[in-house]
Amino acid sequence: MDKQMSVAARAAYERDGYYLCPQPVLPAPVTAAALTGMDEVRAGRYDTGGEPQPSPWKPGDDPNKLCKIEMPQLANRAIWDLVSHPALGAWAAALTGARWVQVWWVQLLYKPPTIQAEVPAAPNVGWHQDRYYWQAWEPGSELFTAWVALEEVSPESGPMRFVPGSHRWGLIEQSDFFGQDLEGQRRTLPVPAGETWAEAEVILPAGGASFHHCLALHGSGPNHSQRPRRSLAIHLRTEKSRPVDGRRAGLTSFIDNPQYCPLIFGQPA
Repeated sequence: MDKQMSVAARAAYERDGYYLCPQPVLPAPVTAAALTGMDEVRAGRYDTGGEPQPSPWKPGDDPNKLCKIEMPQLANRAIWDLVSHPALGAWAAALTGARWVQVWWVQLLYKPPTIQAEVPAAPNVGWHQDRYYWQAWEPGSELFTAWVALEEVSPESGPMRFVPGSHRWGLIEQSDFFGQDLEGQRRTLPVPAGETWAEAEVILPAGGASFHHCLALHGSGPNHSQRPRRSLAIHLRTEKSRPVDGRRAGLTSFIDNPQYCPLIFGQPA
């Protein structure tokens, strides 16, 4: 990335609270291997000998429901290779100006297509701010997410949607990742005076990534394509972050273990 592009990308991230990389961030073989790895983890086959962390969805659960598996890189080498790829760190540092960037949590996300669903309502991802769920970190910690598409994300596949500028609205208590009534949520979410609600779709190629601030409101509707929407949410932090009281528990349990939470840019002083 040249300097001019880096400056423009950082300005867009700071203005909107998110940034969509214009080209694939990851090499095609890395993305393809992680896609296969996702299917292996969903089937309960773990080539590392380890297992994911306890998750809302487990192998054998309803395949027509949204699948969310915590820390899948512990169970699959190809997912680990993607999560720890330095290209993600380079983009993250360019957008934030960080001296170093660490992965501190990862989630596998699989949204099934409605064409295969045998339930009346297709799974949505409710409007939410990630920070609402991240109370293990001190206020003001620099936390953000790289959302990596393992297959092309089209307008039909239930793409993630951001509310541009919402990262400046402060913490909103009504976040609900599992909420299904997106319109009902939208009517109750407070919009500060002088601000407007707008939505921007995250359309990405395979291996593409978006980066978003922990306070950016986002959600997504049903997948109307004929293929599942498969992605990884890779949660990142910089040197401007610290667990509450220095505790290592819950979401901060593994930050001292580079085999779980790799450093992908720079080195701590």
